[in-house]
Amino acid sequence: MGSLSLLAACGGSPAAQVDMSGGPRDGGVLRVGLTGGSSADTVDAHIPVNSGDSARVLNIYDTLLIRGDDYQLEYRLAETFEPNDDATVWTAKLRQGVVFHDGKPLTADDVVHTFERITDPDDPKSGAAGLVMLDEVVAIDDHTVEFRLNEANSVLDDSVGQYANGVVPRGYDPEKPIGTGPFKLKSFDPGQSAVLEANHDYWDEGPYLDELHLLNFTDTDAVINALLSSQVDCVGQIPLALVDVIGADERMNILNSETGMWLPFTMRVDKEPFDDVRVRQAMRLAVDREGMIEQVFSGFGSVGNDMFSVMDPDYPDDLPQREQDIEEAKRLLAEAGYPDGLTVELVTAPIQSGAVEAAQVFAEQASAAGITVDIRRVDTTTFFGENYLQWDFAQSFWYTRNFVPQAVSCVTEQAHLNETQYIDEEFDDRINRIRRELNPTARGELIRQAQHQLYEEGGYIIWGFGNQVDAYQNYVGGFVENSTGLPLSGYTFRRNWMGEIAS
Repeated sequence: MGSLSLLAACGGSPAAQVDMSGGPRDGGVLRVGLTGGSSADTVDAHIPVNSGDSARVLNIYDTLLIRGDDYQLEYRLAETFEPNDDATVWTAKLRQGVVFHDGKPLTADDVVHTFERITDPDDPKSGAAGLVMLDEVVAIDDHTVEFRLNEANSVLDDSVGQYANGVVPRGYDPEKPIGTGPFKLKSFDPGQSAVLEANHDYWDEGPYLDELHLLNFTDTDAVINALLSSQVDCVGQIPLALVDVIGADERMNILNSETGMWLPFTMRVDKEPFDDVRVRQAMRLAVDREGMIEQVFSGFGSVGNDMFSVMDPDYPDDLPQREQDIEEAKRLLAEAGYPDGLTVELVTAPIQSGAVEAAQVFAEQASAAGITVDIRRVDTTTFFGENYLQWDFAQSFWYTRNFVPQAVSCVTEQAHLNETQYIDEEFDDRINRIRRELNPTARGELIRQAQHQLYEEGGYIIWGFGNQVDAYQNYVGGFVENSTGLPLSGYTFRRNWMGEIAS
């Protein structure tokens, strides 16, 4: 409760007079408060795991495409990215005049190297699961690249346009990272901080800042205290129970964005008792989803239905909304061989704002169905350590994604982050058919069928989708609402600038 007490103490602090007129100004340092860092933190363009990793790669590197503030795909290093008639070859025309941090011009050969690195069969990176149909990437000339596939893929642009697919130069060394992004790495202390300096040769808007400091804090209380004591200038994903109180402080601004971000519970379907689909369904029926939204998200979110990608246009919102049903949960448990109830261990950590609170609320709710949830709280270093992806029952968080890139990341045999170990031949076949299908109507029907399969037998408890609610000092400009689920306007700090504070 440390943050609550400091809020009470600081709520009446007068705001300094700030001149924000005239738009962006050059100069200054933006200090960003983040939670969830660990000794395993990385600046490798292609293996981000936690929120700090994401913030670093989004500012050091650029992708060919990316989802913008309105969740539509936008061209970045690619000026165009188009398929041939049967979607077996996609051609990217690269933006000219882009240079890497070391002054080397971006060429098609760098894009070839990037995707060879991502899909290296001996060391596949985060984006590899979405590119399994990629045969080769070929430089046609210095600014034209062909992505040649071994089967049609009508949604390759969505898979390529993920932030873990940043373009790096041939000869790339992740220990000395070079990108084309708006900031260059100056120093990096895993689990503690990263200092980035402005790339004044950047091809797009900004950066206006001189430096960007990404600072890790051990928990939510610590980062909120840092915000209120002006040790940091902005914080991503504040505790939603504190939104009104922080918003009442005249020094602060609140940024509230509706997103498809989800904070699920993960049940490994290959481990007892979760290898029985009846147990998984009982666990889902034990959840009071409206209660979770109110208690964990303070109402800043929407109810989930055990399916992800709620912002995908083909999300099946016609399936019955799963609601708490204690008697049916008990019946399913008894049928599965647990007539006297069930005891499970839930591993939780402050991996995202609301995660620990969600674990506590779930444990209370599940007790009504005879499910005893023993909460094992660990720190983020332990959570993302050697047992990561091995926990029988744990939690996770994901930002907004459409169905195919999300599915190939977490629920297929080749998924890089298959937290539930859900592997099903029929499901994988549906994913392949979705990618090959050129007719949008037919593709949408296949997506709905695959979602229905997860709804019935998947290993996730997806109880809700949270708004992204951030806080920042009133002297920081450039933040806008962003639906990707990534904090602080999608971590696009190149747009931020510092207002002039009156002396």
